[in-house]
Amino acid sequence: MPTTSLRYRQEYLSTSLGIVVSQSSPVPSWRSPVWLVLLSMASIHFGAAIAKGLFAQVSPIGVVSLRLGLGAVVLLVLVRPRWRQYSLRHCGGLALLGLTMGLMNTLFYNAIAYIPIGTAVTLEFVGPLGVALFHSQRRRDWLWVAMAAAGVLLLAPVGGGALHPIGVTLALLAGSCWAAYIVLANRVARVFPGSEGTALAMTVGAIAVVPFGIAAEGANLLHPSVLVLGLAVAVLSSALPYSLEMAALRQMPVKVFGVLMSLEPAVASVVGLLVLGEQLSLRMVMAISLVSFASAGSTFQSRVPVK
Repeated sequence: MPTTSLRYRQEYLSTSLGIVVSQSSPVPSWRSPVWLVLLSMASIHFGAAIAKGLFAQVSPIGVVSLRLGLGAVVLLVLVRPRWRQYSLRHCGGLALLGLTMGLMNTLFYNAIAYIPIGTAVTLEFVGPLGVALFHSQRRRDWLWVAMAAAGVLLLAPVGGGALHPIGVTLALLAGSCWAAYIVLANRVARVFPGSEGTALAMTVGAIAVVPFGIAAEGANLLHPSVLVLGLAVAVLSSALPYSLEMAALRQMPVKVFGVLMSLEPAVASVVGLLVLGEQLSLRMVMAISLVSFASAGSTFQSRVPVK
């Protein structure tokens, strides 16, 4: 799962997961916050690459079921949320967040069945970037809007070597869900302390999606190799990157974290190339660069205080 767009993600991490963003004492170079952020991004997209490799055995909805179902189990064991202390009035936003999480993952995994991972992440990035720019009232931010829009237009499914239109559409819809997820996550974080909101929301998402995965794949989901790879996807895409991001945010300013996270489309592209052999055209590289620069620029000029 996962710029000024990411400012909301950072605020969610700070509020929901109890992270205090501050500078700390020096740490060994291999545990520097920059490396932790890069490892987090690599982990997420290695998980996506493994998931895409699983499509030969299991449909995308089956893989999403494994990711959310096993990921929810892992988080519930680690977090052990105190769900009995919450009333039904607290659960409306949580349910919407979980359903949004399920739909976002379903759309994204179906998108990467048609288009390269790096391209899908670039298109998905437009959602959270749009949320951030929507809340901005500065005219100069329209520069970043124009830059991101140019990047998306370069990825439009027209002309020679065009991307599959279904994949492009699904990735953009996933970005819309990501935008909704950011808004809902900030609301849920005010009610559910620590990591409880994340664990419970993923459980809701799993409850919503897993029945569709079972209907599509049945006992195939229980094949040992599928289960092992599904667990790897769940850990690499959820538990591990969240832990790495939390560790990084304790050691670096939020704004720096956001600028680094703008590299996510590029990291996804490199992982797709190394793991799956996904080649990118010059037009795709230009599009990824434009969206990443727009994200980084929007973050760098944001009013998030540097602590």
